[in-house]
Amino acid sequence: MAGNLYVVAAPSGAGKTTLVRLLLEQEKAVNLSISYTTRAPRPGEENGREYHFVAAEEFRAMIAREEFLEWAEVHGNYYGTSKKWIADQLAVDRDVLLEIDWQGAQQVRQLFPEAIGIFILPPSMEELTRRLTGRGTDAAEVIARRLAAAQAEMRHVGEFDYVIINDRLEQALDDLRAIVRASRLSLGAQRARHAALFARMF
Repeated sequence: MAGNLYVVAAPSGAGKTTLVRLLLEQEKAVNLSISYTTRAPRPGEENGREYHFVAAEEFRAMIAREEFLEWAEVHGNYYGTSKKWIADQLAVDRDVLLEIDWQGAQQVRQLFPEAIGIFILPPSMEELTRRLTGRGTDAAEVIARRLAAAQAEMRHVGEFDYVIINDRLEQALDDLRAIVRASRLSLGAQRARHAALFARMF
């Protein structure tokens, strides 16, 4: 396997989606894995772009066929990652990024222990509350549930290789790009990518 597999997780409101979008704009070699989900599309979302939207019955059938690298139920909806697509991308030296939760990250590590785990934290609970409230799209009880879920999710930060505190977006993006660039230069990645060179020189 020559490509790197990045697993990025964060509690809701930490800025994960924005950071990943900016990273993909600036690091063209990184490919985003499009997850399958049973939740309804939000305004502006398209099938096959943000997610592959499927019915719950189809999702459960895919689980039975063992088609997912990882899957989880989050806030009453299913989310899952195609096992075959990931393996095919990594085999041809393409970096892949998974934007998933800690449950999915645990499942990924079981099959790909070399996956690079990155957890994004908000600078404080006060700032996280402000961000979730500022969206203006969720009711107060929904925000309360998300804050409680965020605290539970953040307890799993110790399971990841890198931690980015998203206080200033520009700095957080620089940190994320630094992780991606450095991982491409690891001995394992370079040996896989330049196997012929290593064979001639050593």
